[in-house]
Amino acid sequence: MSFVLLSVLCSVLVSVLLKLARRLEIDVAQAIAWNYVIASALTALMLRPSLATLRQPGTPWLALIGLGVLLPTIFLVLGASVRHAGIVRSDAAQRLSLVLSLLAAFVMFGQPLVALKLVGMALGLLALLCMVWRKDVHAAPTHRVAGWSYPLLVFAGFGCIDILLKRVAQVGVPLGDSLQAIFALALLVAFALQLVRRLRGQTRFTIRSALGGLLLGLFNFGNILFYLQAHRALPHDPALVFASMNVGVVGVGALVGLLLFRERLSRLNLAGVVLALLAVGVMAVG
Repeated sequence: MSFVLLSVLCSVLVSVLLKLARRLEIDVAQAIAWNYVIASALTALMLRPSLATLRQPGTPWLALIGLGVLLPTIFLVLGASVRHAGIVRSDAAQRLSLVLSLLAAFVMFGQPLVALKLVGMALGLLALLCMVWRKDVHAAPTHRVAGWSYPLLVFAGFGCIDILLKRVAQVGVPLGDSLQAIFALALLVAFALQLVRRLRGQTRFTIRSALGGLLLGLFNFGNILFYLQAHRALPHDPALVFASMNVGVVGVGALVGLLLFRERLSRLNLAGVVLALLAVGVMAVG
């Protein structure tokens, strides 16, 4: 279970770095672009993809390109969500996106309908509603909207990413090959967006943002690598790894947000976090 813990810590550290970015004078969009440099390099070094399968007919290039576009854009949304809604709600919304993934498994991929998973999905949607509800009469209207809209976008965006990943896996593309292609495409998209910003005079490239991005990429890839290692260490108990990972991120993210950043949550928001933990557990058992 040490690999699960390391994966959880890497996932939460991504959110912590996004939360601290403005304080550290790191341009989040630039950091996200540089993140894919280190993620691509580490994928090539650690997973050693052959890329041969990508040249075969039937390669799901539409799904791979969709992931290459979605990953950097949803990363930007996650950064905005952490800034406006906090780590607790953003991490929970990201993990609850598996509700959409499970729904797609039933509708698009022909998996059988299981009662426990339906209960878990219902609990997940209820948890999401509880967490995005934010009644703050003192906040500006734009801040109130951002407080619930960004977590919902995180939920929808990561759900779409999960569905596209399932499509790639269904075709049989090896994980290392698909990750290398996705990270390379995401790198091109992210740097194209930064070039447009630079030409418009909206930003300037800085060493600080580049270093922040490399650190972000290290945590991002560490999350993936340790998660894979956990599945290899427990090959006969994938549900335990799945549940431990998602519950761990929600739980540790909640502790970090509440204790380290003093994030303010209503009783309804806290109930949503508890429901999120319960929903992930029920869906894993189901």
